[in-house]
Amino acid sequence: MRLSTVILPIHRWAEGQKTWRRAEELGFHAAYTYDHLSWRTFRDGPWFGAIPTLTAAATVTQSMRLGTLVTSVKPRSPIAA
Repeated sequence: MRLSTVILPIHRWAEGQKTWRRAEELGFHAAYTYDHLSWRTFRDGPWFGAIPTLTAAATVTQSMRLGTLVTSVKPRSPIAA
């Protein structure tokens, strides 16, 4: 059985990188992060972008798959209103 985890992008990278490394050390097959503008109780704190977070996670992991669990399309629309 393959297990995956979700890591919220709420920590500055000095702390966040430890979480991504630990997930790989624990043997998770994949780790995902959300791409939302805010998340319930975390809305008053930092919430970092999914793509930069995953890019940084790729620099500290070796074999674990990485991806977005949910990607918000509308706020990043390339079409100007």
